[in-house]
Amino acid sequence: MEIVFPVSGVEAPIWLPPLVAMCLSLFTSMAGVSGAFLLLPFQMSVLGFDTPAVSPTNMVFNITGIPGGVYRYIKEGRLVWPLTAAVVIGTLPGVLIGVLLRLSWLSDPRPFKAFVGLVLLYIGVRLFQDFFRARAENQPVEGASGDWKTQVLAFNRREIAFRFRAREYRCSTPGIVAFSFLVGIVGGAYGIGGGAIVAPIFVTFYGLPIHAVAGATLMGTFTTSIVGVLVYQAIAISPVASGTTVGPDWLLGLLFGVGGLAGMYLGARLQKFFPSAWLKLMLGLIVLFVAGRYVLAYVSG
Repeated sequence: MEIVFPVSGVEAPIWLPPLVAMCLSLFTSMAGVSGAFLLLPFQMSVLGFDTPAVSPTNMVFNITGIPGGVYRYIKEGRLVWPLTAAVVIGTLPGVLIGVLLRLSWLSDPRPFKAFVGLVLLYIGVRLFQDFFRARAENQPVEGASGDWKTQVLAFNRREIAFRFRAREYRCSTPGIVAFSFLVGIVGGAYGIGGGAIVAPIFVTFYGLPIHAVAGATLMGTFTTSIVGVLVYQAIAISPVASGTTVGPDWLLGLLFGVGGLAGMYLGARLQKFFPSAWLKLMLGLIVLFVAGRYVLAYVSG
């Protein structure tokens, strides 16, 4: 049964959006990324949805789908709440500032997107190096057995510390907040998926375990998407829109979200059966995909 979606004008079988979203988010959620950045080319190239409304539609998918993965991480005790709080505190004001900058001063985002692409390219290479180094050193493979719950050791103005799988991890609270703030600005201004930047930074530069930070990065993307949808919807009903479709296609976004809800729940459930080296490889492929899109878009003009 095919239906016509009201805002986007897309005509597609009603089962297609949730099926595609479930398949994508099943794998990306294991790496702490929602998969919305992969839905964007699908909507534009396959469904023919290429108006500005495609971005907030992706955010509706995040809002609807991410709670499935986050709930599973909470249930298993693998959501590091202090890290999550630091990400959210930094991200929210950053998104608002990013949107204001985009509307007022940043008329051409191409050069900055190319810069972000090069940064992500470097991070992707680092992730691949970590993967091959772990393989060469024959590091032990984590299984699903044992205690997977995180234990918070410290959360104050100076540091966040937690124990996971018998190891202690520490990072700077101001550093996490400041970094999340910058990612929020970038996400608000250019629509770049924050999780695709936050997750690899946590893994490569802070040395945090991907099994323990995926929930926090998904939660950061969730809060960013809520603010983004509200801003886009406000613009859509304001004179600024001037006839341009900028509000989300709620029906299409919700159908994507239903599939994402199932996919992210299953991804979070299955994540601990995969060794961290392979999750780094998956995250590296995701990061390189995003980097390639921005760099090639700049080069091709």
